[in-house]
Amino acid sequence: MKNAMRTIVVISGCAILVSAGGAVAQDWPQWRGVNRDAKLAGFTAPNTWPKELTQKWKVTVGLGDATPALVGDKLYVFARQGDDEVNLCLDAGTGKEGWQDKYAAIKVQGPDASQHSGPRSSPTVANGKVVTLGVGGVLSCLDAASGKMLWRKDDFPGAWPRFHTAMSPIIVDGLCIAQLGKEGDGGVVAYDLATGNQKWKWTAEGPGYTSPVELTVAGTKMICTLTERSAVGLAVADGKVLWQASFAPQGMAYNAATPIIEGQTVIYCGQGRGAKAVKIEKQSDSFSAKELWSNPDNAVQFNTPVLKNGLLFGLSQRGNFFCINAQTGQTAWAEATGGRGGFGSIVDAGPVLLGLTSKSQLSVFEPGDKEYKELASIKVADTPTYAYPIVAGKRVFVKDRDSVTLWTID
Repeated sequence: MKNAMRTIVVISGCAILVSAGGAVAQDWPQWRGVNRDAKLAGFTAPNTWPKELTQKWKVTVGLGDATPALVGDKLYVFARQGDDEVNLCLDAGTGKEGWQDKYAAIKVQGPDASQHSGPRSSPTVANGKVVTLGVGGVLSCLDAASGKMLWRKDDFPGAWPRFHTAMSPIIVDGLCIAQLGKEGDGGVVAYDLATGNQKWKWTAEGPGYTSPVELTVAGTKMICTLTERSAVGLAVADGKVLWQASFAPQGMAYNAATPIIEGQTVIYCGQGRGAKAVKIEKQSDSFSAKELWSNPDNAVQFNTPVLKNGLLFGLSQRGNFFCINAQTGQTAWAEATGGRGGFGSIVDAGPVLLGLTSKSQLSVFEPGDKEYKELASIKVADTPTYAYPIVAGKRVFVKDRDSVTLWTID
């Protein structure tokens, strides 16, 4: 992206069994994988990384920055073709199209129009359904097997954030939950996944570009997200705000990174503000967010760090990989060279970390606390990449500007 301060793309992005989606190891059914933590299970790294990956197939699917969803042998893709936003189901082995659904989308205008007119929101697959959120706030629910449209909502018509909608919906306890509307006129809304009926709505603040995560404290299940000005925890059952902490952007900044959960600790990051950790505590009939630490050194813009072995690995808005001790908040190391661009995604693949930047370089590096130690750097696309790489066994699915490619690690 040419002007990082005036454009917005939230990078969309498997491993253990979860009841909500029925996902199994190596599935990637939603933004940042099974548990929205960018962790893989069962990945075996090669003894020696190849200089190149082997291309199996490449399919033109349309413009967009949304990470596809992989469930079983199906790859669900959300993109833009001409004036339409299109949901596609591809065979993961061959790239052959199984079904598609499309609808007329808004015309993207403003600083992100030329390079980013396609959707940023990743498909969410659960309970036999696929949910997507378009750049203009159209929320769709489709049958995952057939592509039949089950319901479609546009409850804030003509209202979307300054740089268009980017968060990825979450499905919890039979509810589809999304941030909708625009700054000062929107909020978090929950719909019944089966019917599309609205169950609750919280409108105290407008949306950020952050995708929510699930958190349970003292037996209370909540959704944690960043809005336009705050970090909040909302009860899944009724949308009641349980805790709230100010996290207001300054100037042209915005809230885009997904919160990171570790027990009762929530770590959240923002452009120009670095990283902050709070502990969510139950106090009588209420909850509070107690600050544990704050680190201003490595602010992120379009990257959500990954937590591994008590260490937080991220890509700063200046384009440097970095590592923070998640217990103390102290910076362990920061890559000196940088220049990778501030857009990127990092995946915990067990023995290694995989970082894919907008320059389409897949960086493989060790998850250590001493220094940045790169094991491989592999080109995986000819056009910029803003989506997460989906890794399943030796397969690597990459969404670039307008195509999806299946690579294998041989």
